[in-house]
Parts: sequence; C-alpha cells; structure tokens
Amino acid sequence: MKAIDPATGRLIREYPEHPPEEVERRIARAAAAFRAWRERPVEARASLLAAAGAALRRRRDAYAALMTAEMGKTIGGSEAEVDKCAAGCDYFAEHAAAFLAPRPIPTDASSSYVRCDPLGLVLAVMPWNFPFWQAIRCAAPALAAGNAVLLKHASNVPGCALALEEVFQAAGFPDGVFTTLLVPARAVEGLIRHPEVRAVSLTGSEEAGVQVAAKAGAAVKKTVLELGGSDPFIVLADADPEATAVAAAAARTINNGESCIAAKRFLVEEPVAERFEAAFAARMASLRVGDPRERETEVGPLAREDLIATLQAQVDRSVAAGARLLTGGRRLEREGFFYAPTVLARVSPGMAAFDEETFGPVAAVTRARDAEEALELANRSRFGLGASVWTGDPRRGEALAARLEAGSVVVNGAVKSDPRLPFGGVKHSGYGRELSEAGVREVVNLKTVWVR
Repeated sequence: MKAIDPATGRLIREYPEHPPEEVERRIARAAAAFRAWRERPVEARASLLAAAGAALRRRRDAYAALMTAEMGKTIGGSEAEVDKCAAGCDYFAEHAAAFLAPRPIPTDASSSYVRCDPLGLVLAVMPWNFPFWQAIRCAAPALAAGNAVLLKHASNVPGCALALEEVFQAAGFPDGVFTTLLVPARAVEGLIRHPEVRAVSLTGSEEAGVQVAAKAGAAVKKTVLELGGSDPFIVLADADPEATAVAAAAARTINNGESCIAAKRFLVEEPVAERFEAAFAARMASLRVGDPRERETEVGPLAREDLIATLQAQVDRSVAAGARLLTGGRRLEREGFFYAPTVLARVSPGMAAFDEETFGPVAAVTRARDAEEALELANRSRFGLGASVWTGDPRRGEALAARLEAGSVVVNGAVKSDPRLPFGGVKHSGYGRELSEAGVREVVNLKTVWVR
C-alpha cells in the first residue's frame, strides 16, 4: 500500500499488506479478545474509551500531520478532526452506561425488559476523507457496547489505519479489541463472509455500498451504510444573499470539498439569485488554494490524481449541457492534485453537476421560482444524506425541514456530524445510523427477557 502526498504527488512510504495467514491470526485474536471484552462491566469499557480520548489529545500534532500528509486536508482541519475524535470518545465514555442499561417494559410477566448485548466482531470499512473521525465514530459506540472492531481502511491512508490501532493500544485496550487489517478492497468480500464477523459498517461510495450490502445480505449479516450525498443548500428570498454566499463557500469547500455532507447543490429563490451568484463566485475565487501544511491555506489538494479527472469530466459535461461557468473549472498548473474552486450557474436536473455527487470544490447553482420549487428540486435526487435551509425566518426553515428527504437538516448552518445526534441518510445515501444512542443500538442485540 502506497501513501502518496497529494500536495506534491510524491511517495511518502510503502506499507506491506497483511498476508492471508496474518489476517486470520488477527481475526482469531480479535475473536478471543471479544469473548473477554464483552464480560467487562460497561464502566470499565467506558474508562478505557476515555483513555483513548486522552491518547488522541496527547499525540494531536503528530496525528494531524499524518492526515494532512496522506490525504491533503488542511492542517487546521486535521487538528480539528483529532479534537473531534477525542470528544467523541469522551461522549460515549460518559453515556455508555445509560445507553446500554436494561429497559424495563411492563407486560403480563413478573419481569420483562430489553437488554443490549454485543454482536461480536464489527467490520468497519472506512474511507480516506476523514481518516480518523469516520473510524472513531464507528468504533467508539461499538467498543462501548462490548463489541470488537476490525478496521479495513482505505488503501491510500495506511499510516492513519495503523495509527488508529496505536491509539487504542496506548489507551490500554486488550490486544485485539481494535484491530487494523492492511488489506486491499478485493479482500472485503472474504471478510464479510468470515464466520467471526457479525456486522459491517461502511462509509463510502454508493457503488461500494451496493456491493457490501449484497455480500452482507447473502451472508445474513447486519449492515450500516453511510454513502454518498448531493446535499441541497436552499437559499430563500428572505435570507441575506451576500452573507449566505460566504457560508455557502465554506460549506462547499470543507475538507477540500471532499465530504459526503458538504453542500453541493445550491437552490436559490429567484429574487436573490443574481446577488447570491455574484457573491458566491467572488468568494470561491478568492479562496486561498495551496499547501495544506500552511496555516493560511483554505483549500488543499484532492486526495488522489484520478479524482481530478472525474471532477473535470462532470464539469465539462455540465457546461456542454448548458451550465454557465462563473469561476474555476480547471486543474491548477502546479505540482500536486489541485483543482480550482468552481461555481456553475444555471444548472438543471439532468446535468452531471445536479444528478451526480461531485467530490471536490465544485458548486452547482440552480434557480427556483419559490420555496416550493426549491423543495421539489432538493428532493429530486437519489441521495438523501444532509440538507440545509437558509432563511430569515427559522420557523419557516423548520417547516421545510419536515418535508426534506434527508437524514439531517440544518436551518441557518452547515450540515455536520455530532456525537450527540444520530447521523446517516435515506435513499441511495444509505441506511442505519451512527453516533448518539441510535448508533449504539445499531451494534447490539436488543434482547427481550421475559420472566414469570
């Protein structure tokens, strides 16, 4: 496995894949560790999870630099990601006992209740764009519940994959409770079929989700899928178009634009559309693109060179279909995998920028006659991960939120994941929920106990 610096295109380091016999040894160790781990009191598991949060904070600078080197996120974004991981560990450490406590339910029995028992080994198939957070948001609730976790990380962030295993070792977790497997994507099918694996959590592309769901379904194993998104960003006529345009640029370029919940489709009511488009294009054009290690950089490189070709094809097809290029629309002429922040106007359904997920700093603006048409356009997508509504009347925003087909809706703010709230999507953005109490309940056996 090769770690390539996206800012230069140069090789950082090669990591040997785990051969099949090493994979089997690690799975066997994880299975043995699970049998002891599940018997530990929840308070003891929570204590170690809090220690994992402390371990993350101790090595914050090193882990942030590693993320920036392997996938190109800005150093400030990497530091914030480590902080968020630590806070997520703290949250589940604090609330695990309450989330997992048996729930009495009165029936005709002398005693009847629902208890939360761990499932076993949870296979976490994780992407590169938030290389620490997406693994932690799966692992923290799963480990708190008494499961063991096998991490199959994206092949372009092998250093991050090994560092995550190091975090739990440093926190004092028993060997095998969290295990990294350095294997290619083609090995996932075999891991899903493995008799010790009881559930699969995937964050990744729509295509990857379809494949994992099919394999897991054939093996009758539970899945949680967090897939792609084409999040609508609705701007109503009573919003301040210039101020909202600044927020729109930040929402589109978070993590260099490589985020499932980044705003991608900007649906703007006609009365403020012209002002919004002008301010939005100006703000996107002014963003500082450069070395993600420099504090002043606002947008870094894409994680891989092939992502540039995909993004360019989507922009070109949209322009050929009638979209208007306001700014950007090209690869930057410098070493590394940099793409100019881009705004397309006059985008309509049927264009690539509207129908497909654009994974990079490309924004598609579509005008709507009124709020009702904006809502209809927002829901005219096979994706349903997040959405935001921008308005001077928050109650009006809440009314639209009830009708938006998305797993998360934010009024006058950017969509983000929060350990306290359920996170996940509908339609082709996946199913199941991560984080909060809902995330814990995805990785347990809700066992009914009835006693006469």
